[in-house]
Amino acid sequence: MLNIKALVKLMRPKQWVKNAFVMAPLVFSGLFLSLESVLQAITATVLFCIASSATYILNDYKDVEDDRKHPVKSKTRPLASGDVTKHQALVLMTLLYGLVAIGLVIHFDFVVIILCYLALNVVYTIYLKYQPVLDIFTIASGFVLRVYTGTVAISVPLSPWMLVTTFALALYLAAIKRRQELAKNGSSSRNVLNEYSVELMDRYAEMSATCAVIFYSLFVMTSKMDMVLSIPFVLFGLYRYWFVVDSLDGGESPTDALFSDFQLQTTIIAWVAVCLYTLWP
Repeated sequence: MLNIKALVKLMRPKQWVKNAFVMAPLVFSGLFLSLESVLQAITATVLFCIASSATYILNDYKDVEDDRKHPVKSKTRPLASGDVTKHQALVLMTLLYGLVAIGLVIHFDFVVIILCYLALNVVYTIYLKYQPVLDIFTIASGFVLRVYTGTVAISVPLSPWMLVTTFALALYLAAIKRRQELAKNGSSSRNVLNEYSVELMDRYAEMSATCAVIFYSLFVMTSKMDMVLSIPFVLFGLYRYWFVVDSLDGGESPTDALFSDFQLQTTIIAWVAVCLYTLWP
């Protein structure tokens, strides 16, 4: 029996919020008043959502037996819980890959980058996620590819400051995610966690957060001085996220942390508003 709700859940639509990084170049380039640029950015974001859903299904398919032994994933993951069969997952994953392939015909320039993202995640699922440090850097690289896709979609150069800031921020989120997985479930949820400790993940997160703030501040003060008012929102967002992790026991899923905390949501909305106001042509 086909369970539509479970199939949708298998695609993890809540995680699509990560693909907002594709829209970042549209904001920082000041092209958000150009209808053509907006449509291109939206198209790239939609295709990235499709691609990321395909990678989630591939990951769940590969890890289904391990997920069935996990106290939480065995109930929340559609494949592990039995709400979706392996055959149904394969059919859906093939369909999603097919949609990306169609996009390649229409928008070859930036869909090629999305294909690189898909290839990277295949290697990640098979090998890289079992390699300490490499697993975190692979996750962060996916966010850089999102930003790069956004720049190519609207035909603007990739800012080196945006690249390193995105990479540092993504490393911070990935380190926090691993830290919380380790703190909550030990090494039972991922084999690679046997190589980590909570203290090491804390140091990784601290270093990455510091780099993100420094790089973002340098970007603003050297390229977009009018955006200096956005720096306090970035600082507060990082502080608040760490509070959610440490005091409210969130952070195992950055998306869940975002959707569950009103102050984080308000901070991001305020940051976007300040950016749009200062960058308005």
